[in-house]
Amino acid sequence: LARHGETDWNREGRYQGHADPPLNAEGLQEAGYAAHALVGLPLEAVVSSDLQRAVQTAEVIARRVKLPVRVDSRLREVDLGDWEGSLFSEIQERYPAEVEARKREPLEFRAPGGESLREVARRVWQAADELAVKYPGKEVVVVSHGLALAALLARAHGEDLGAAYGRIPPNAIPQRVVWRSGLHSVHQDTLPVMIDQEKK
Repeated sequence: LARHGETDWNREGRYQGHADPPLNAEGLQEAGYAAHALVGLPLEAVVSSDLQRAVQTAEVIARRVKLPVRVDSRLREVDLGDWEGSLFSEIQERYPAEVEARKREPLEFRAPGGESLREVARRVWQAADELAVKYPGKEVVVVSHGLALAALLARAHGEDLGAAYGRIPPNAIPQRVVWRSGLHSVHQDTLPVMIDQEKK
């Protein structure tokens, strides 16, 4: 599992959701680090969200491991509706009641015009289950987004979905999980990535 590289919106702290900003120069470099970490593994496929920040990351990886990129829109980030493009401080100012509602109902809350964490989990789990059936016992790279991957990681650890908010991964650092259709994982590790720590 690999989150996309950095975008300018990541750097600025803007909510991205289904909005489609591209990788910035740092993000392209991060994608290269992720690709380096994956070279030499017996990979069968590279599967990506259809949003360009994920596709760009997946394309860098795919070139290094000599595989095509398969796109699956179910791996998109949570749809944040009217919050997309905004800073959290702006959201707090404009939507104070909704921010409080998210604290009370983190699994079911939807930003105005968006979707809930439970809805995200349903679609990303389905996509992962299908990959486990299609590639049993094989290594597959999945390039996706913060909360979408966090939903996968929560299930991979056998945790309640609410744990996803604490599982959001950093940009472009692959994590390996064993995923079986309908079951949580039995193993996880983080693959070593060469990173300029001063930039992280």
